[in-house]
Amino acid sequence: MSDISLLMAGVLTTGQPSLPILPPEPTTQGEQIVDEKVDSPQISSSDKIAPPEFTLEENNSERITSELTQQQKNILNKTRVKDKGEAESPKGQIKNLSPAKSINASLDSPTSPSTPEFTFPDTVEATSGMSQVTSVSQLNDVLPSDWAFTALQSLVERYGCIAGYPNGNFKGNRAITRYEFAAGLSSCMDKISELIAVGKENLASKEDLVILQRLQTEFQAELKEVTARVNNLEQRSAQVEANQFSATTKLYGQATFSVQGTNETDIFLYRGEEQPRKAKTNTTLTANTQLTLATSFTGRDLLLTGLSAGNLKPSTQSVSTNMGRLGFESDTGENLYLGELSYRFPVSDNLGVVVGTAGVNPVNTFRGINPLEGSGDGAISLFGQRNPILAIGSGTSGIGFDWQISDRISLQGVYSSQIASFPGDIEIGGLFGGSYTAGAQLTLVPTQNIDVGIHYLFNHSPDGNLRTGIGDTQLTSPLVGTDTFDTHAVGATVAWRVNPNLQLGGWGGWTTSNPVNLSGSVETTNWAVFAALPNLFRPGNLGGILVGQPPKITSSTLPDGYNLPNFAVPDFDTGGGKGGREDTSLHLEMFYRAQLNDNIALTPGLFVIFNPNHNADSNALIVGALRATFRF
Repeated sequence: MSDISLLMAGVLTTGQPSLPILPPEPTTQGEQIVDEKVDSPQISSSDKIAPPEFTLEENNSERITSELTQQQKNILNKTRVKDKGEAESPKGQIKNLSPAKSINASLDSPTSPSTPEFTFPDTVEATSGMSQVTSVSQLNDVLPSDWAFTALQSLVERYGCIAGYPNGNFKGNRAITRYEFAAGLSSCMDKISELIAVGKENLASKEDLVILQRLQTEFQAELKEVTARVNNLEQRSAQVEANQFSATTKLYGQATFSVQGTNETDIFLYRGEEQPRKAKTNTTLTANTQLTLATSFTGRDLLLTGLSAGNLKPSTQSVSTNMGRLGFESDTGENLYLGELSYRFPVSDNLGVVVGTAGVNPVNTFRGINPLEGSGDGAISLFGQRNPILAIGSGTSGIGFDWQISDRISLQGVYSSQIASFPGDIEIGGLFGGSYTAGAQLTLVPTQNIDVGIHYLFNHSPDGNLRTGIGDTQLTSPLVGTDTFDTHAVGATVAWRVNPNLQLGGWGGWTTSNPVNLSGSVETTNWAVFAALPNLFRPGNLGGILVGQPPKITSSTLPDGYNLPNFAVPDFDTGGGKGGREDTSLHLEMFYRAQLNDNIALTPGLFVIFNPNHNADSNALIVGALRATFRF
C-alpha cells in the first residue's frame, strides 16, 4: 500500500484552508532572522516571540517613519478649522485628545468645527515615554484595557482593515502580543492609505489620522519587524515559485534500505513428505524507492501517481513457505513500476469517490484500523500489515467510495479488477473478467478511543487462488487443473487506544469458497492480536508485538483428488481426501521503530513462524530484518 493513500479520507472531507493575512512571529538565531514554516504563516493567539535581543539588519526592511505622509497631512490641512476659544497646542504635543474622545468625535462628525486644532511637527514623541525599543519580546502584551487596543479596535470597526481573524473581526476579549498588534496596525495603515489614494478623503477623518500617527510612533519597532517579516516571506515565496516544478503538484518520496535473513531450518511442504526441505535465505542488502506525485486541481481533489522500484524478492521459494514474507518487499527487476494512478474527488461534503487504473483496491480504499500498518514504518512482516482478507484478489483497477454517514459511522466500498487492461478472453482479464473483487467496510467509532472496521468482500477467481500472499491462498490440489471459485469473506479489525502510549487490538477473518464446476466448498480462517506502543522510550518511536495465525484451510469438502491439505496423504495415489489442516501455524513478531528525526527511521524487527505451512513436522522459521526508512 502506498502510504500517501492514507490521506484519502481527510482530503475528501476537508475543504481548502483559507489564506491567513497576519504573518507569523519570527524566531531568532544570533543576529539573523530565521523563517520557520514559511508555508504556514498564520499567527495563533498563543504565539510569543521567542528569544530576546532581536536585531534587524538594515537590508531586511525599509525604514518606517513615525510621521504622517504628506498626503495625509494635506488632507488634515484641508479640514483643519481653528477654534478661537482653544489655544494652539505646543509643538510636539497633542492637546485635549484622549482615545475615547477622538473616537467619539470622529463618529459624530469627522470634520466638526469644534474639533481642536492640532499642529503636526516633523516628528512626534511617543506619549507613553517609551525609549528606543530593541526587543519586542521584552515588552508587555497589549491588553483590551489599553488605549492602543481600543484605538485600533475603533479603526478596525470603521475601516474593516483586518481580515486575518475569524469572521474578519478584531478579537476584543483577549490580550495580544505587541508584534501581533503591530501586524493589525500595519494592515489598517495600508487600508487607510488606499482610501486616500483613490480620493476617498472624506472617509479618513483627521482624528483617525492623529490616532494612526500616535500608534505608529508607539509601535515603531514592532512595525519594523512586521515589514521585515513580510519582505522575507515575499522573497522566499518568489524563490519557491521560481523553482517549483508545478503549482498544483507535490512530490512525496520514501526510500527503504534493509538487511534481512533467516535461520536454517527444515520445512515440509505437505503432509507425508519423506524428506524435509532445507530452508534458508542469505543475508541480503536491498532497497526500494517509492515516489508519489499528489496533484490537486480544486483543493479538495487528489490525483495520485505512484512509481516504485526495488530489488527485494519474496523469500517464498528459498524457504518453501510464504509465511516468512516481509511487508516492504518490492521486486520490479530493472523496471519502474506504476503502483498507483488514481483520482479522488468529493461528490458532496460527506461522500468521496476514487477511480483509477492502479492502486484502487480494498487496501487503499478502506480506512486503516491497524496502528501497525505501514510498509516503511509499521510491522516488518507482510502478515502484520493488516487482516489478510483485505488483500483478496490482488486488484489494481476500479472504482471506490468513502461515505461519512455520521461523526462515528462511515462506509467504504470498492470494485477492483486484477487485469482490467486485458483485451482478450474474459475468463482471464478485462474490467469485468478474470479475477475481480467487490467489497465494503463499515467503520465505527463507538467511543473516542475505539475504532472498529467490519469487512465484507466477494471475489471471483478463475484459478482458485485467493491471492492474499500469505498462508493458504491456493484452494485446490496442485495435481489437478485449475477451477473457478467464488469466495465470500467476512472479518473485523478492532483497535483500542488505552492511553497515548498503548494501543491494543486484533482482527479475525473467515472465508468460504465455492467452485463453479465442482461440488463442495473450502473454508479458511485467520486471526491476530497486537499491542502498539507509541512513543516508546522517546516521542515518535513505536514498538509493536503481534501474535496470530496466518490464513488456514479449516475445512474442505471438494471431491477426492482436489483437496489441498490432504493431496499427498498417505501418497499421491490415494491423497486428496476431504478435510482441513490438522496442524496450525503461529506467527510471533516484535519490532521497534526508532524515529531518528522527522525524515529518518530505523526499525529492527524479528518474527518467528512455528509450524510453517500449518505442518507440525516443520521446524520454526526465524526471520530478522533491519529497515531504514527515509522520507522526503
